[in-house]
Amino acid sequence: MKIYEELQARGLIAQVTDEPEIRDLVNNGGARFYIGFDPTADSLHVGHFMALCLMKRLQLAGNKPVVLIGGGTAHIGDPSGRTDMRSMMTAETIQHNSDCFKKQMERFIEFGEDKAIMVNNAEWLLKLNYVELLRDVGACFSVNNMLRAECYKQRMEKGLSFLEFNYMIMQSYDFYYLHEHYGCNMQFGGDDQWSNMLGGTELIRKKTGDDAYAMTITLLLNSEGKKMGKTASGAVWLDPNKTSPFEFYQYWRNVDDADVMKCIRMLTFIPLEEIEEMEKWEDNRINEKKEILAYELTALVHGEQEAAKAKEVSHSLFSGQGDDTNMPTTELADADVADDGMGIIDLMLACSLASSRGEARRLIEQGGVSVDGEKVTAIGAVIAKTDLVSGVKIKKGKKVFHRAIIK
Repeated sequence: MKIYEELQARGLIAQVTDEPEIRDLVNNGGARFYIGFDPTADSLHVGHFMALCLMKRLQLAGNKPVVLIGGGTAHIGDPSGRTDMRSMMTAETIQHNSDCFKKQMERFIEFGEDKAIMVNNAEWLLKLNYVELLRDVGACFSVNNMLRAECYKQRMEKGLSFLEFNYMIMQSYDFYYLHEHYGCNMQFGGDDQWSNMLGGTELIRKKTGDDAYAMTITLLLNSEGKKMGKTASGAVWLDPNKTSPFEFYQYWRNVDDADVMKCIRMLTFIPLEEIEEMEKWEDNRINEKKEILAYELTALVHGEQEAAKAKEVSHSLFSGQGDDTNMPTTELADADVADDGMGIIDLMLACSLASSRGEARRLIEQGGVSVDGEKVTAIGAVIAKTDLVSGVKIKKGKKVFHRAIIK
């Protein structure tokens, strides 16, 4: 099976501009494609995961990836999927985040001569002359068409700033610039980017007469219609210092039953023939499927060794077997704990098991917190210092485990 047909079979393709041409280009290794990443944090997260996997698949099939870091567009902020305006970042923060992205991407994409390249649109966007841009590029865009774009329509009621209104033009100009300077002929992205991507293909065609193509990948949603990669406490990061390999493993181990095979098909590199056999398994093997999903994705992001450790810890916590020494742990300083111990709310905050005292209090009142197997029933409960010296195991809800110990 060729790569385009495999992408279809895995459910990854949402929309394309010119399917016959794109099919031939991709299958013959002729795509010089780019995907953009705005450096809004110092780590990639699960929301970027599908794009990274897609780039890896296409590179393995002989196509050439161009990773575009949005150091310039990050000064504006993409309004897609937003109900409010993004906060502004300093140039130093943008550069730091960009450096962090590249380090993480190297686990997925092979950079080097005649391989993948990384570019930063700050190199050209920040040098643009506004009047020249209006004359040269702005004339190619219809305001009426722009306002019909979904990314703008959902913001019109709350208010769309003129700053954000320019984002489509900036992203379209990126494609045009990459086409002219790096030979890019295709853009990939999530299907929420469709309007912006069409703007780029049309700009190239109007300015140069050359063919340019766009293809969007299906946004992976869970069975409740929410984007994957979000939890009650925030995003699931690829940086192990933000989301430990165990927590990453547990996130995938606990996806909804209805989403397991979809995730396996779209995100793992397990051959389709094996996946089709897994789909025939009896319903009582659902946990086995979840373990395969969690292991495969954790190994992809953090390596086989960390995936094996996470699997062992998971087994020890949920079946009472194995070694749990690799459980996520918070080390407390002796001076930070009073002689009579630490209150459970303060302990939860120290372990990042709650984002506020109010959240910690609600979890306790709802019976969602246990320490060393005993449910905490009082918000004023104090964990003895002697216990913390030995280490205590905190359970939040049914799926989150954490150790706290004084070091």
